[in-house]
Amino acid sequence: MEIDGHVAVVTGGASGLGEAVARHLAHKGADVMILDQDGERAAQVAAEISGYSQMCDVSEWEAAATGISTAMARFGQAPRIVVNCAGIGVAARIVGKEGKTSIPIFQRVMAVNLFGTYNIMSYAAQAMMDMPALETGERGVIINTSSAAYEDGQVGQAAYAASKGAIASMSLPAAREFAQLGIRVVAVAPGLFRTPMMEALPPETVNDIVEAVPFPNRLGEPSEFAQLAADIVENPYLNGTVIRLDGSLRLPKGGS
Repeated sequence: MEIDGHVAVVTGGASGLGEAVARHLAHKGADVMILDQDGERAAQVAAEISGYSQMCDVSEWEAAATGISTAMARFGQAPRIVVNCAGIGVAARIVGKEGKTSIPIFQRVMAVNLFGTYNIMSYAAQAMMDMPALETGERGVIINTSSAAYEDGQVGQAAYAASKGAIASMSLPAAREFAQLGIRVVAVAPGLFRTPMMEALPPETVNDIVEAVPFPNRLGEPSEFAQLAADIVENPYLNGTVIRLDGSLRLPKGGS
């Protein structure tokens, strides 16, 4: 599917991977709507790419529904491209060293990462169903962000890995469900990228993990994630799969 001239919704588009995707899709001619909890920063990015933004907590299904309907109202048509990048990465052991459980953290991570992705995917697909099919038979494509942690999560990543594993697992059944409608679903599982989430980690932690990246021996650049997202949109045979984008990194056990 061509990107030029189509509406794209990017969650988490105010920073990190989402911002890179929003900018790249806009550069390739898409009309972009950014959905993000950081309304001020989202508006700034949107202004720079001649797009629109909406403050949105994707974990709330009503907010997700409003985000998609707002995009439709702004551009006069449903989005054909949806990229879910909104997510949080709170690290916590299941039972901490002091004996306290982390159930509230688990619930919040799942709410944002998994339910947020599911909410947006649901309302986006619902809107795409009413769009006329393109010459390729496609009505749209939904790209969800998993993580390399879904396969090799570290100590303290039980919640994060569970949320990202669920995102990966639902790609095939979602793609199969929407196949008759011409809507594709693909998940990307990035490794370690130069994002605000990564920059929040202690430098020694980042250095230790970067040393384990075989090639290229560095953090991934958000622009590389954005490039893959665009490639997925443009390649109609990519569907129902999970693509690792990690320089062949396999995360070590971590923790102590």
